[in-house]
Amino acid sequence: MENKKAIKLIDKILADLDKKGINTDTLIDDLKKLREYALEQKVPLVVKVLRFTYEHIEENDSFLIPIPDDEPVDEESPNITKENVDPVESLKYLISLTKSLNNKTNIADLREYRDALNSY
Repeated sequence: MENKKAIKLIDKILADLDKKGINTDTLIDDLKKLREYALEQKVPLVVKVLRFTYEHIEENDSFLIPIPDDEPVDEESPNITKENVDPVESLKYLISLTKSLNNKTNIADLREYRDALNSY
């Protein structure tokens, strides 16, 4: 994202995740605030991913979506299990993707997160 306040918030979220893990008290508020910046910048993919993310965390008290594979996904057999998900690392990766939206790989991974969150 271009907004300096959004970048600072992203850095804060990442630092908080490193220190405290998934602390829903502050994390959900921070994600909602970051979503507002995405709305201002008119980035619908990020707006949707952030909303799906905080709703997912509210429902599950964790982040149960794995980091997208580099390999193409086989639509017939998604291999999402709780055992192969590191909630903090996956969430940190998702949040870090929002920092640089000019990168096509970041956009592709954000789309994968959106789809995984939507179908969870």
